[in-house]
Amino acid sequence: MDKLLSNVKIEVPEGLFIKNPESSELGKKIVEHSIILIDEIGFENFNFKKLGKLISSNESSIYRYFESKHKLLIYLSSWYWRWLEYQLVIETFSIRNLEEKLVKAIEVVTRKTKEDKNFSHINEVLLNQIIINENSKSYLTKSVDSENKEGYFSPYKRVVRRLAEIITEYNSNYEYPLSLASSITEGALHQQYMKQHFTSITNCNEEVTPTKFYTHLILNALSNEK
Repeated sequence: MDKLLSNVKIEVPEGLFIKNPESSELGKKIVEHSIILIDEIGFENFNFKKLGKLISSNESSIYRYFESKHKLLIYLSSWYWRWLEYQLVIETFSIRNLEEKLVKAIEVVTRKTKEDKNFSHINEVLLNQIIINENSKSYLTKSVDSENKEGYFSPYKRVVRRLAEIITEYNSNYEYPLSLASSITEGALHQQYMKQHFTSITNCNEEVTPTKFYTHLILNALSNEK
């Protein structure tokens, strides 16, 4: 998988940026350190002035790449979901046993992220933590419908649809594959958050992972529907 991913270019919707940050060292630096800073202080406290100070660059130079911190957050979210989609495709395409394929798909979508050396300016572990903490802030806005029409959330939706297709392959009689797939995708983030902050209302811990929980839940639910 690592060898295949080394040749992959992660592409996000073009409307999210003014200038593609992948096109220059400064752009990559903006992305790299925005991940570090958002993880450190949270999205609410993050702004381009603080980012500019961190990278020793003018605030105006960041605005040449992103028109707002909201667009930057959607960019980071889109990058993450595209990266996750590549993993989902690569790790499941050769599996012929449908139950094994479903279990692997659930694992990819719900597991703890490990750093991917193929993208040196992106710390996937920190980015995953940002997605756990901040992802909903990218779409829980008044502008969500217009941004959705622009395709800003297509990487996220593609992950859900691919997972739904694998669910349907496993059990073609199940009537709600998209709802189930979106529940797994979003629920895994929620359980990771609960595991870190509200341990008294989740069974997930160091031994019981969200992957273990969702694998148990989904296999039982789909088996009963066959």
